[in-house]
Amino acid sequence: MGGRAVVVGGGIGGLAAAIGLRRVGWDVTVVERAPALDDAGAGISLAANGLRALDELGVGAAVREASRGQYRGGTRTPRGGRLARMDGSVLENAVGTPIMGIPRSTLHRLLRDRLPAASLLIGSEATAVEQTGPGTVRVRCGDRVLDADLTVAADGIGSRVRSRLLPAHPGPVHSGSTVLRAITEHAVDLHDDFELTWGRGMEFGHIAFLDGRAEWHAVLDLPAGTRFADPLTWLRRRFRTWHHPIPALLDATRPDAVLHHDVDELRTPLPAYAVGRIALLGDAAHAMTPHLGQGACQALEDAVVLAASLGTEPTVEAALARYDAERRPRSQAVARAARQAGRMGQQLSHPLGVALRNTAMRLTPGRISTRMILRHHAWVPPRLT
Repeated sequence: MGGRAVVVGGGIGGLAAAIGLRRVGWDVTVVERAPALDDAGAGISLAANGLRALDELGVGAAVREASRGQYRGGTRTPRGGRLARMDGSVLENAVGTPIMGIPRSTLHRLLRDRLPAASLLIGSEATAVEQTGPGTVRVRCGDRVLDADLTVAADGIGSRVRSRLLPAHPGPVHSGSTVLRAITEHAVDLHDDFELTWGRGMEFGHIAFLDGRAEWHAVLDLPAGTRFADPLTWLRRRFRTWHHPIPALLDATRPDAVLHHDVDELRTPLPAYAVGRIALLGDAAHAMTPHLGQGACQALEDAVVLAASLGTEPTVEAALARYDAERRPRSQAVARAARQAGRMGQQLSHPLGVALRNTAMRLTPGRISTRMILRHHAWVPPRLT
C-alpha cells in the first residue's frame, strides 16, 4: 500500500515519519512553519530503542558515527558524593549499545539529509487539517492546498491538529519544573561522559559529545513563566558550590546560548493516536517529562511503527488502528514512568524524602538499576519492507 502523505511538523519525529513512509512507498510532503529546519543549542541522549528505530530508518550508522557513547557516569549529590554508578558497557552487553550523546542539530541534519529537498515545505504553516471525504485529508497552508491519503500530526506538544481532533482533551499542563540548557562553546575537562546531580527540587546534568563539548541542563522546581534577566549569571550563583565540572560547564557557555523552557506534559493520556486518516505522533501524542530521556526515542519508535503498519496492512484505517494499538500503551507507560522518576528524583525537595531516596539509591545493587533502565531500552522495531 502506498499513497500521498502530509506530515505536519519538521522536528525529529516528523522527519523520521517522513523517512519511514518513503521507505514503504509513500509520497511524502513535510510542512514546517519555521523558516529553517534547525534546533541548535541542545543535545539528545539516544538509548538503544531510539537507535534501533534509526537503524530501521536507514540512519543509524550515520547517527552512531556522529555520537559519543556514554560509558562512564552516574548520579551524585551536590557535594559530589556518589549515589549510583552507571556503566555504559553493561547496557552495551545487554542491548547492543550504550546510550549515545549527540547535538540535536546534528541529528536533525542527518534526518533531513535523507529526504529530497522538494519534499520539505519550509516556512509554511498548516492552518487547517480536515477530512474532506472517506479517503482524503486536506491540509491548507496559506493559499496552498495539499490533498493526501494520510496526514501525520507531528506538530509538538502544543499541537493544533490534536486540539481540533480531540477538542475534549485538556491539553498540556505544567509539570512543576522548568529547564535551562545549552551546549558549551568549547571542550570541557570531564571525568564522566554523563552525569546527573540531584539537589532539593533541582537537577544538573551533562552529556559529552565527540568534539569534547558538552550539553548541560538544569531542571528546577519553578512556576510556569518564571524567567531571568540574565539566566547564565543566575545559574552561576545558584550552582557555584556544586561539584566539578558544574561551574566549569557554566563558565564555558555563552550567555546567548542558554535556552529556557517550561517543562509541560500531556498528563491526561489521549484516548486515541489516530482519528480517521490523521495520526498523532511524538509530543503531539505523548509529550512527557525529560526524566527518562525518552521523548525523542518514543517519537522515533512511533515513526517506525507507523511506517511498518502502513507497509503491511491492507488499508490506511487498518494500519492506523494497528499503530494506535501498538504505540499508545507503550508510550503512555513510558510517560508515566518519566513522571514518577521526576517525582522521586529532581522534583523531590523535602529533606527527609531526599535523605531516604539517597540512602535507597546507595543501597540498590547496580544490576537492579540496570534492569529498570532496560525495561524501556529493550524494544525491538518492526521491519520496514
